[in-house]
Amino acid sequence: MEVPVVDLGRADAPAAIDRACRTTGFFALRGHGVPDDLRTAVLDASRRFFDLPVEVKRRVSLATGGTAWRGWFPLGDELTSGVPDLKEGFYVGRELPPSDVPLHGPNVWPAEVPELRTAVTAWMTAMEDLGQRTLAAMATGLGLDAAWFRRELTADPTVLFRVFRYPPHPDAAPDRWGVGEHTDYGLLTLLAHDGTPGLEVKVGGEWVEVDPDPQLVVCNLGDMLDRLTLGRYRSTAHRVRNVAGHDRISLPFFLDPGWDVVVRPVPIDDDWVAPLERSERWDRADLTTVAGPYGDWLLAKVRKVFPKLADAVLD
Repeated sequence: MEVPVVDLGRADAPAAIDRACRTTGFFALRGHGVPDDLRTAVLDASRRFFDLPVEVKRRVSLATGGTAWRGWFPLGDELTSGVPDLKEGFYVGRELPPSDVPLHGPNVWPAEVPELRTAVTAWMTAMEDLGQRTLAAMATGLGLDAAWFRRELTADPTVLFRVFRYPPHPDAAPDRWGVGEHTDYGLLTLLAHDGTPGLEVKVGGEWVEVDPDPQLVVCNLGDMLDRLTLGRYRSTAHRVRNVAGHDRISLPFFLDPGWDVVVRPVPIDDDWVAPLERSERWDRADLTTVAGPYGDWLLAKVRKVFPKLADAVLD
């Protein structure tokens, strides 16, 4: 099975997205209206940043971002299921004043690459707009009114953005994952990249490679979308394989529920019946038991990704 490609500009986009969400949990968008030159600007600025010496990148490390959880981390610092990922990255969020709320506050930007701030800020604006349009189509596909997600969950969303660099995989070396099998935590992830393959999705027990066309924006569903649809839309496990020859730049944008929003199942009137036999989640989690505000769920997950940093800046 391939990851479906949906033209967001077509009248049948809501139905096509609904089918994709109930099968693969992943789909790719064309007709999204995001200019190629904007993506190129982010990729170019990101490469210039990652090419800086380590001691320069360390000036804008995650530790300097404090509780806002913004900045750079080196290769191997981020964990997935306790295993170090083979990637380095740069964390960004909405530009906010200093706050006592974790994951809220000002970004940190490298003075050596001033264009990174300009490009990323414009990109995040475009991705948030695209994310809201995609959620509106998704709501229509579910039989809800188009404004449902914005009204109920994303009027003041939790917005996070990452830039990741996956280094080349050494020839003849054992398999090593840029990021291992996982699902995303929130509602909707919008992913752009530089056209290098490596992203794989687990569909029906088989790993499927996602089309690396850089003009597509890949969408995948988070755990909270799985929870609120009672499994109709399942958050699908995925991973990234580092490739030989050159590195890969990835631009995941996360449009998630508001920090204080409690995600509850949605009343959906359809004839869907949960399959009697369903593959167990990669982490054995039962999403039906999730309670409390989204921020609590996200913070618990973040602590496992950077446990030492969390102990230092979040407690």
